[in-house]
Amino acid sequence: MGKFIVKRLLSLIPTMFLIVTFSFFVIRLAPGGPFSSERKMTPEVERNIMHKYHLDEPMIKQYLRYMGELITKGDLGPSYKNKDYTVNQLIGQSMPNSMILGVTALLIALVFGTLAGLIAALKQNSWADYTLMSLASLGISIPLFVVAPIAVLIFAMKLHWLPSSGWITSRAGLTTLIMPAMTLALPYFSSITRLTRASVLEVLRSDYVRTAYAKGLKKSTVLFRHVLRGSLLPVVTYLGPAFAGIVTGSVVIEQVFLVPGIGNYFVKSALNRDYTLILGTVIVYSLILVIMNFIVDLLYSLLDPRISYQ
Repeated sequence: MGKFIVKRLLSLIPTMFLIVTFSFFVIRLAPGGPFSSERKMTPEVERNIMHKYHLDEPMIKQYLRYMGELITKGDLGPSYKNKDYTVNQLIGQSMPNSMILGVTALLIALVFGTLAGLIAALKQNSWADYTLMSLASLGISIPLFVVAPIAVLIFAMKLHWLPSSGWITSRAGLTTLIMPAMTLALPYFSSITRLTRASVLEVLRSDYVRTAYAKGLKKSTVLFRHVLRGSLLPVVTYLGPAFAGIVTGSVVIEQVFLVPGIGNYFVKSALNRDYTLILGTVIVYSLILVIMNFIVDLLYSLLDPRISYQ
C-alpha cells in the first residue's frame, strides 16, 4: 500500500506538468489578447504594456519564465485585467468561498442521494421507486440556470424564508448558504441516486449477500455492512470529478446568488483573455481533480477488501 501511494503521488507531477504546458500554449494560441478589448492605444503605450508583462518575448521564453516562477515560488503571475492584483490573491480570496459552497452541496447530494437510491432499490417497482427516480430525472434534466431563479422566486420572494442573495459574511449569516447549496446539489443528488439504486440492485443479487442472509444475519446488518458498503464503489468513483466540478463549475449559482467564488473569475478571465488568471484557475481545477482521484483510489480498498494494491 505504501509503495502504491508513493507511485501515485509521483505520477501527479508529470500529469500536472503536461496539463500546465498544454494549457499555456493553447490559451495563447486563441485569437485576441488580454489588451485587445482596451481602447485604442498608441504604439508606444502598447509596446510598454507588452514589455511590462513580457508578452513581447518569444512564447517559449514566456513559458520558461512562467514555469520557473510557478515551480520555485508557486507564483501564478499578475492578472492582466485586475490591475494591482496577482492571480494568487484573486484565487486565494475566492477559492475558500467556492470550497465552502461546493463541499456543502456535495455532502447534501451524497447523504440524500445515497439514502434515496437505497430506498428506491429496496422498494423496486413501487411508488417510492418511481417517485424518487422521477425526481432524479428532473434534477438531471432541468439546468441550474432555470432552477436557481425559480428557487429565488419561491423561497425568497414569495415565502420569505431565505435571503435571495449574499454570502455567509453578511448579516444574514449561514442562511445565505442554504439555497445556493441545495440548488447546486440537485444534479449531483440525482446522479448519486441513480448510481446508488443501480449498484444496490446489483449487489442484492450477489452470492455473498445471499450467503449473509443464509447465515441468519439481520436485514439491517446485511444492508449496511455488506450491501451499502459494496454498492458505494461507483458512487466513490463519481465523487472524484464531481468534487472538482462542483467547486469550480458553480458559475451559474455564484452569479444568481452573488457568491464571491472562483467561478466568476473563471468566466471573466476567459472573456477578457486574461492568460494568467485562466491558467491559474485551470491549474486549481486540475489539481483538485487529480488529488480527488487519488483519494478515490485509496478509498477503494477500504470499501472492498477484494481490492488490493500490493
